[in-house]
Amino acid sequence: MRERPSGIPEPVLTARGRATRERIVTAAADLMHARGVAGTSLDDVRAVTGTSKSQLYHYFTDKSALVGAVIQRQVQQVLSAQQPELDSIDSLAALRRWRDRVVALNCQIGYPGGCPLGRLAAELTQAERCAPAELVAGFADWEHRLAGGLRRMQERGELVAEPDPLAAGLLAALQGGLLLAQATGSPFPLEAALDLALDGVAAHVAPADPPGAATPGQRAA
Repeated sequence: MRERPSGIPEPVLTARGRATRERIVTAAADLMHARGVAGTSLDDVRAVTGTSKSQLYHYFTDKSALVGAVIQRQVQQVLSAQQPELDSIDSLAALRRWRDRVVALNCQIGYPGGCPLGRLAAELTQAERCAPAELVAGFADWEHRLAGGLRRMQERGELVAEPDPLAAGLLAALQGGLLLAQATGSPFPLEAALDLALDGVAAHVAPADPPGAATPGQRAA
């Protein structure tokens, strides 16, 4: 993804300018999700938003810059839709509540095109030979939030494994499950993939002490 050329500062936007930019990004995101990035031109975006060429280039130097803004918007929306469960993971029960929210969200929208980030990753990585920086950062943020929840479980003594590989597995299971759910039009692949991933986490959960058992501190004393 190309950056704004050196020496050309980012425009300082008024409230009206921010609203116009957001309208352009929203329209571009809808078009790219429906048609793909390659199938969406700047002229398409201009036609839908009613903006002039000079107005569009005021906010975005080229299509790559607009795609970067679309990715950032999609990342924000995908992560926000999983709240508060995503950032509240601190136990196996909380992790299951996040799983239920993910499944419910995708049942509501009916899998139109799968995960917006997964679809962009497939198309852009194939076209550009590597994922754009905004996409890499978005998936990293998602994985980091999952790892943060698992790390809280580790700190509480509930989890006895390293969080990062488990977080990567959860995210991979989610993406694979969404892809198959899109293909079949059924939530079953997503539910199965997440359940298997959660079973993998549960396998590393420390067994609960039986009622009346001494705590580690009491046993040491």
